[in-house]
Amino acid sequence: MSRSQPPEEAVAAPLQREFSISFKDRGLWVLIGLMVVISSIAQFIGPLAIPVGNASVVMLPMVWALLMGVLVSGQRFRPLPVDLQHTANAIMSVAVLVLCARLSLTLGQELPAVFAAGPALLLQEFGNVFGSLLLALPLAVLLRMGPATVGATFSIDREPSFAMVTSRFGSDSPQYRGVLSMYVFGSIFGAIIVSLVASVLSSLDIFRWEALAMGAGVGSGSMMAAGIASVTAAHPENADTIAALATTANLIASLAGVYLALWISLPLADRFYRFLTRRQKSKTASGVTAQIGQVAAQVLDVPKVNLHPGASLLILGGAGLVTATIASVTFSFDMVITYLIMAALVALGLWVTASTRGKVPALIIVITLGTIITSPWVPVSGWVVETSASVDFLSVITLMLAIAGLSIGKDLPMLKQIGWKILPVGFVVIGATFLASTVIAEFVLRILGR
Repeated sequence: MSRSQPPEEAVAAPLQREFSISFKDRGLWVLIGLMVVISSIAQFIGPLAIPVGNASVVMLPMVWALLMGVLVSGQRFRPLPVDLQHTANAIMSVAVLVLCARLSLTLGQELPAVFAAGPALLLQEFGNVFGSLLLALPLAVLLRMGPATVGATFSIDREPSFAMVTSRFGSDSPQYRGVLSMYVFGSIFGAIIVSLVASVLSSLDIFRWEALAMGAGVGSGSMMAAGIASVTAAHPENADTIAALATTANLIASLAGVYLALWISLPLADRFYRFLTRRQKSKTASGVTAQIGQVAAQVLDVPKVNLHPGASLLILGGAGLVTATIASVTFSFDMVITYLIMAALVALGLWVTASTRGKVPALIIVITLGTIITSPWVPVSGWVVETSASVDFLSVITLMLAIAGLSIGKDLPMLKQIGWKILPVGFVVIGATFLASTVIAEFVLRILGR
């Protein structure tokens, strides 16, 4: 800052950039076209099983969709404009709610299975705490990532992690830089890693499908979706129960996970790091923390996209019907009704959130309402369940990850600034979180004799 700069400018907070986009803009139609084309091609490609020793990795349509989206948004020949990528990100936030609405339409009828797995569902959440601490943190120490290790390994580092680390260590700390690094890594590779790990573990046939389903609820919408798809591919006969268990586990992770991370995981990570590094000489820089200031600016400088939620729902409904038709190889008017039901649930959820000024998350409203209208004691539940079966939730996941891929290209250059060490550490953080939750759920289920 220049010494001649007026005091008013020194303390003034930077204004968030914002822009408006609507159906009148050609760019939005380009984005919609890409969503439809990518998700359609992914469905046409279908699943592909790749043998890996005694296991196998199933590349599902959603993985193809994510990879194609990243390729389109990140290629340098004619890259997708950054504002359109931010628009895709805005649509993505609504797409997650649409997916949760579809999953909730299978939750009501599966309530007995959810209640039966109650202890396992609750206790598996500790896998999100201890998985990365026991496996990823020692690896990060071995790679000498420095204090950034704490921020990068105490959780899978989604949005709430920024506030936790800031309050404890400050926004200029190495720990905060670790959160930034893991946040970028998880945004780009998280869904793919969960898909691959879930696919391999499912093929090994050493865990119950119920445990694998609970392990998929890691607290991230896209990662959960990837886990559900891979476990369902291995156990298609239990698709609805898998979706119900994963959705419930993810909801628990979203609510209880914040408190567990703040009061248990983060303090433990800090103490465990200091214990493991008690004989190491401190360093002022590491591969993760170098040049991280630019990464922070890029991650935090997200413009506000003024796109009406109704427009997002209309886009998702149109693109979703195309994807669902290709996935089912047929069209049914029930698909239209299903998307109208899901749109109504999401609209109600967004309205409640806006009315309560964010105090009641839309996700809670969407899942609760969907569960209620498909519960056995509701007269229309049978009709809703039968009608919604026309839209395979895997097709919704494919569309959602196609949109996610189209929003990721802008983040790829950040990897060069973060450093290579976050690659193995990030993979272990996400993989270990899924694995630890699955192991705990399997252990509890065996104790309960289920």
